[in-house]
Amino acid sequence: MRDYNSAEKVTERIHIIQGDITKLEVDAIVNAANTSLSGGGGVDGAIHRAAGPRLNEACAKLNGCGQGEAKITLGYQLPAQYIIHTVGPVYDGGDKGEPEILYSCYRNSLALAVDNQIKTIAFPCIGTGVFGYPFQDACKIALNAVFDFLLYDQHIKVFLICYSDRDYKEYQKILNERIQLNSSCF
Repeated sequence: MRDYNSAEKVTERIHIIQGDITKLEVDAIVNAANTSLSGGGGVDGAIHRAAGPRLNEACAKLNGCGQGEAKITLGYQLPAQYIIHTVGPVYDGGDKGEPEILYSCYRNSLALAVDNQIKTIAFPCIGTGVFGYPFQDACKIALNAVFDFLLYDQHIKVFLICYSDRDYKEYQKILNERIQLNSSCF
């Protein structure tokens, strides 16, 4: 039986930083991918460009990825050893299973990381680019999924990466609200 972590121990392993996910020296970065895993715009395109052409070859062998699922490749020319690819939902009002799919992106990526002995992982804010997920809602789902997972896992450290200063401040605000909520429950 696994030990539960306290909310305080969980928050020690969640870090929000502003920067370029392709430059991070962590064990794995998460790619907000499309279902074909062929690269695209936004963070997906940036990761594919930075990793180099061998990433496209590796992704072609994975036969795509469904929404909410996660698959892993090497990081190739990135500082990260691995890339975990996950496909978020295309936002269509939020009542067509989008929150559950987005939650699954984080949960399944973290589970795959643990299965591969990954100790540090960095996530972009999945689904908020061309897939149109509202940023605040996506951040709350991301933090809920990460908190829930880290309550059971004692080893992995999670970095939530924001490209813009506005996104960083909003993510930090939502994390602080979550910390206050957790501390009032104990």
